[in-house]
Amino acid sequence: MKQSNLFTKTRKEAPSDEIAKNAQLLIRGGFIHKEMAGVYSYLPLGLRTLTKIENIIREEMDAIGGQEIRMATLHPSEKWKQTGGWDAVDVLFKLQSRTEKEYALGQSEEEIVTPIAQEYANSYKDLPVAIYQIGQKYRDELRAKSGIMRGREFGMKDMYSFHESQEDFERFYAVTKEAYLRVFKRTGLDAKVTEAAGGSFSEKISYEFMVLTDAGEDDIVYCPFCTHCANTEIAKAEAGGSCPKCGKGTLAKARAAEVGNVFDLGVKYPKAFNFTYKDKEGKEQTPIVGCYGIGTTRLMGTIVEVFSDEKGMVWPESVAPFNVHLVSLLGAEGGNVKVEADKLYETLTKKGVEVLYDDRDVRPGEKFADSDLIGIPTRVVVSEKTLAQGKLEVKSRKTGTVSMLSEAELLNQLSIVR
Repeated sequence: MKQSNLFTKTRKEAPSDEIAKNAQLLIRGGFIHKEMAGVYSYLPLGLRTLTKIENIIREEMDAIGGQEIRMATLHPSEKWKQTGGWDAVDVLFKLQSRTEKEYALGQSEEEIVTPIAQEYANSYKDLPVAIYQIGQKYRDELRAKSGIMRGREFGMKDMYSFHESQEDFERFYAVTKEAYLRVFKRTGLDAKVTEAAGGSFSEKISYEFMVLTDAGEDDIVYCPFCTHCANTEIAKAEAGGSCPKCGKGTLAKARAAEVGNVFDLGVKYPKAFNFTYKDKEGKEQTPIVGCYGIGTTRLMGTIVEVFSDEKGMVWPESVAPFNVHLVSLLGAEGGNVKVEADKLYETLTKKGVEVLYDDRDVRPGEKFADSDLIGIPTRVVVSEKTLAQGKLEVKSRKTGTVSMLSEAELLNQLSIVR
C-alpha cells in the first residue's frame, strides 16, 4: 500500500483522556479511533494487525479440532433467565425492544452455544466436540480502562467443548493449553499458565494465561525455575518463599495482564437446558463443558505494551501490519529516487512481501518519525545517497541495526525472516 493513499494519518500527541500506553500509541499511529470510553474502531493498519492475530488463533484452534462458527450477539433474555445469568451477571447489557421483549448483548456465549450443541450431539458418538467463534463481545464495565485491554466492546475468541467425562475434558484442556501457548509464542509473547478463581463462570479453579507487564491488572507469584504460577488472590505461597511445585525456585511477584483463560464449567449449562446424550449403554448422561477464551483486542493491546519504546510501537513480524516500510527520500534528483523506489515497491509486492510505501512529499524527519511510531519490523530507505552506493539502507525496528544491502541481499534477508 502507498502511504499517500492511506486515509489515516499519524498524530504527534495522544488524546488527553488516554492514560494507557497501548491506546496512546495506537491512536497516534492511526491504528484505532476512540468512539467513547471502552469502545474503539479499528482502522486499516489496526485491522490488518488484528486480523493477523485472529488468523494465528484460528490456525491453532483448527489444528486441535475446533470448528469455527459465528454466533448471534443479540440474545433472547429467556436463555439467560434459564441459566440464572440474567440476574447474576452484573456486566450484562440488557435491552428492551419496542415490542417489549428483552434482549442481552453477548458478553459470553454459553447460553447460545449450549442449545446449538444440544441439537446435534445426541449420542456419545457425537462427542467430544469443540465449537469456537471470533467476534465481538459487550460488557457493561463501570469503568472502562487500560485502552483496548479492557473495554465495553471488544474482540474475543471463545471456544466451548463438550465431553463424555471429566477425564476427556482434562485431556482436551491439556491439548488446548499447548495450543494457547503456541498462539502467544507466535505473537511474540511469553505467557504463564496461572491458577485463579473461576469467578462468575465457574466455582472451580480456572486457569489464566498471563503476560508480565506493568500495564496488567493482576498480581501473580511465579517460579523462575519451573512453570508454577498463581494469582496472588489464591496463592498458598508468597513471594520470597520456596516454590511449592519444584521446591528449587524462589517465588517472585509480578504485575501481569491476562490474555487468555480456560474454565471447567462442569454440567451447569447442559443441566439448565436439559441437555443429555445417550452413552454406550443407551442411558441418558449429561456432558461436561469447557470454556476457552482469548481476548483478541486485549492481546493486541498487550503486544503494544510489551513491544514499544519511547519512539513508538515495535511489532513482532507475525502480527505487524506490513513486513516492510519502504521510505523514499526525494532530493535534487528526486525523479531517480522515485523511479527506483517505485521499482523496488513493485518487486517486493510481486514476491509476496507486504509493503507500506511512504511515497509522500514530506520532510525526511517526518517520515522517519512516522516509521518509528508505526513500528513495522524492517525499514528500507531509498535516497540519493543509497543510489550512489548501489545499496539500500535497511534498519531493524527492533534492534536499531542499520545495514547497507543490495536488492538481492534484502530479498534474501526477507525470505529468511518470513
